[in-house]
Parts: sequence; C-alpha cells; structure tokens
Amino acid sequence: MSTQVSNRRRRRARELGRVPGRCRVGQRLSAMILALGSFSSLLAGTADATEGGASLYLPGFHGPGAALVPPPGVYLENDFYMYSGELKGGRRIQIGGAVLADVEVEARADFLTATWITPLQILGGQVGFGVSVPFGVPRVSSGILIEAPPLGRPFAFSQRDASFVLGDPITTALVGWHAGNFHWSISGSVNVPAGGYQEGELSNLAFNRWIGDVSAALTWLDPELGLDISGTVGFEINGENPATDYASGNAFHADLAITKNITKEFSVGLQAGYYDQVSEDGGRGNRIGPFKGRVAAVGATAGYTFTVAGTPVTTRIKVLREVDVENRPQGTIGLFTVAFPLGGHAHPTPPAAIMAKY
Repeated sequence: MSTQVSNRRRRRARELGRVPGRCRVGQRLSAMILALGSFSSLLAGTADATEGGASLYLPGFHGPGAALVPPPGVYLENDFYMYSGELKGGRRIQIGGAVLADVEVEARADFLTATWITPLQILGGQVGFGVSVPFGVPRVSSGILIEAPPLGRPFAFSQRDASFVLGDPITTALVGWHAGNFHWSISGSVNVPAGGYQEGELSNLAFNRWIGDVSAALTWLDPELGLDISGTVGFEINGENPATDYASGNAFHADLAITKNITKEFSVGLQAGYYDQVSEDGGRGNRIGPFKGRVAAVGATAGYTFTVAGTPVTTRIKVLREVDVENRPQGTIGLFTVAFPLGGHAHPTPPAAIMAKY
C-alpha cells in the first residue's frame, strides 16, 4: 500500500533551503549598470546532506561578471528562483524533524536584494554591503513518512505541505579591485536565523540556523571581444538548528561562467556550479546518519540590457540541470534576474567593466 501511495505521490520536496542560497548581494547587475558580480549565493539545496537538503549556496547564483563591482551607489536586484527535483531510490531525507522518502519538490521563490557600494576603499578596493530577503512558496511532498519524532513511531502514508513563507535575511560585505581586463573580489555573507521558520512543517525557506559563507571571485573581461570568463570559489560553514538539534556539515563550492556579447545589449553563454560537502551532518536530532552531499550543475544563460527613463536595466535568465548527484535530490534550476541602480544613471565604470557582464 505504501508503495502505491509512494508511486502516486512523489512530490515536491525539501525545505527549499535550496533556495536559501544566496549569500548574495545583487550579484548580477549588468554591464550597463556595472555588474555587481556574484557576491552571494543564497540557497542551494541538497538532500540527505545538510538539514532538509538546504544550503546557503545555490548553483547558478554566481555567474557572468562575478568579480565586477559597480561604482558607488545603491542597486536593487530581484531574482525569481524555480526548482523542480526529486529524491528517488528509497533514499531518505530529514525535514522539520521528520524522516521522509520518495520526495519531490517544486520551489518558487523571490530574492530581493539591496546593495550599497560605498565611496570607501580598502587597499584600493571598492567596499560594498548588501542584504537579501527571500520569500515564496516551496511545495514539498513525500510518498512515505518514515518517522515523525513527536510521536516516535513509523508511518506509511503520503505527506504534503505548501505555504507562503519568509526566509532568513542574508547580509553581505565585499571588496573588489580591477586592473585592466582583470577584476577580482572577496566577500563574506551571513545567514541570520530571523525568518519565518515553522517548526515541524515541511515547507520552509528559513534555515533557522546561523550560516557563514566566504568566497573569492575572478573575472577576465575583454570589452573589445565582448568576452567574459568568470570563476568563483567559496566555503560554507553551517551552524545547528536549535529547533531540531540537527547540525549540517560544511561545504566547498565553485562556479564557472563563460559568456559572449552578440550585440551591445545581448549576451549568451554557458555556466556550471559544483557543491561538495566536506564534513558530515550530525547533532542529537539527526535520524538519518552522517550523510554528505555533492552535486554538479551545468547549463546555459542569456542576458539583455536596456534603458527605461534613463535608468539602465539588466535582465538575465539561467537554466541549469543537476548532474553527478550524491545524497540529494536531482532536478532543474531556473533563475530570472532583473537589476537596476536607484536614482537613474550609474556613474561610469572602468572601461573593461562596461561591455561584458550582461
């Protein structure tokens, strides 16, 4: 009976933490706005690795122009995130204290980011700060509920949860430099457990734990060729969720993006992301064992910039497929980004930063 239910209702799963990801501060502000670079990667999902399969890092958030820092000013960015995936093969995942199997997830969430690039410089590098707030509807369903901790006994029927939720705010600080066609930056982000975490619920965007992420990015951008090659590496440090006593492991992540401007406004390219958990999950509340997750995602991206009432607007779409997955759901990631500076025109950027990011 449980098998029938399982085959019939493998749905959307996971705390969508995978959408927390973003340690990001307006990371894709385009070439015309002068691209903020991927300083954040809010979300990332994993399963059987990190609680609820949720990670601050998300494949795809670090992209073209990852190390580009715009001139002083305030910038707004909105990222609409979509994820569709499933956990097969009888593997288990723990969400909100419950142990589940035969899980599917359909995530739809927005990440609103405000970034302030200050006039302040450190060792010749431009300093900036940002804050991101996620909100949306993660739809999680499971064919089998194996264990419900509050009751302490096994079950064999499907579970489903979908509700509008507010995620944890993410704060970011960054410093960026440039020399000719080369641009590089360092950043640090902190997930603050102050969102609308719902204890015992399957549908959550908030992690309810402190998470830190440090990263370094390098961009080579040739404005004459319209070619952008950007890479980012980072390390994520996870705290423990006090509501579930689940301690998620730490992880290394990396991204690579190569894009080419077809016209001044339009660019296309390829990108990939890699996430590897280097320490095992633990804690008194861990009921599924010392798992570690890994995933590689590959895909394509296209960007377009235009002007509205004198304000440059950047748009970008990304689609990545998760491959080489271990101990986590496998699915498809979609991102649609709109970014622009407040107050109209951004000040001119260094020549190399103008043509290629988006």
